[in-house]
Amino acid sequence: MVMIKQKNYYGVMGFAAALAFVVQGLSGSPAAAAEYPPLGPLPKVKAQNPDQVELGKMLFFDNRISGNADRACVECHIPSKGWADGKDLSLGYPGTEYFRNSKTIINAVHAKYFYWDARLDGKDMPTQVRDSMTESHFMAGDGRIMHQRLKNIPEYVAMFKKVYNNESSFGRILNAISAFERTLVSRNVPFDKFIEGDKGAISAQAKQGYDLFTGKAGCIRCHNGPMLTDSNAYNLGVPHNPKIVSEVRRHITMRSMMMFLGVPAYHRLQKDPGYFVVTKEYKDFGSFQTPSLREASRTAPYMHNGMVPTLAAVVDFYNAGGGDHKDKSGMLKPLGLSASEKKALVAFLETLSGDPINIEVPKTSLPKYKAIPNWLTKKN
Repeated sequence: MVMIKQKNYYGVMGFAAALAFVVQGLSGSPAAAAEYPPLGPLPKVKAQNPDQVELGKMLFFDNRISGNADRACVECHIPSKGWADGKDLSLGYPGTEYFRNSKTIINAVHAKYFYWDARLDGKDMPTQVRDSMTESHFMAGDGRIMHQRLKNIPEYVAMFKKVYNNESSFGRILNAISAFERTLVSRNVPFDKFIEGDKGAISAQAKQGYDLFTGKAGCIRCHNGPMLTDSNAYNLGVPHNPKIVSEVRRHITMRSMMMFLGVPAYHRLQKDPGYFVVTKEYKDFGSFQTPSLREASRTAPYMHNGMVPTLAAVVDFYNAGGGDHKDKSGMLKPLGLSASEKKALVAFLETLSGDPINIEVPKTSLPKYKAIPNWLTKKN
């Protein structure tokens, strides 16, 4: 066995960092925006089979696909919360609690990688759906049990026959939910209209924020391209969320997951290792993938551990040069933005959200259907 020399990463690493969710304060003079993939509208998504999408929507809201029929996908991806959940750290399967912030699934069809630690390829959405459904700390689903449950419900039998000309199967369940999630894309986005030539689509303040984003503030260095992310991982010194350790179920869940992912000395972890789970290189400990900024105004709180409550607070964080962490990225330096410039950046970030995608809970008379609590679909 090869023994890896363990530095005191679990204590000295201090505040585990999150990623550059909004504004990157970068050292040196900002490079021209033209050096990076240009901001612009998202590419078109291939049209999905509407019957398959409808079946996937039913399954997305149905608790039967979880292990003990207690969890539905919608409970961590709530339409009225920007398809995140509005919590700093998200729910877990009964008996567990999760240790990261729930990411929106809007535009997931365009993601390069899935999850904060970028451990799954974004080209394979059915695998991401499977992972979320079967992981013991998410939904603990069993494909064989799901299949048998759905075979005993006439309405589902009819739907699978209509869509696939066959009975339900685990693979067909994954494909149907994936088809539904591919339809969750940003719509009628003010910034997209602006970048396509409608100069009146955003305010003068937001235009100033756009100039700052691509210039003085240097945000475009990590938030570029149509998804406004470079998909790389960074350690930015975001304060550690103490609940990850103080709430025992979250700590147990983190250690359990890290054991499964082959993290050395997982039983000693006090901080989220982030991208380290992929590379197993200590330079990546506490680094997290840069997320998309699309729909950011709807998905507070921010960062991988929910430690920054508002967009204004995130701008303040990066204006100060990030967090106080000895191992944070050397790119981060104070920006020196004025109060009016910070407000302009927030105004620009708000233009990246499109029309709300508020899908109602499917009306169904399926037997023993667990009603989704009202707060899950309550409009803002």
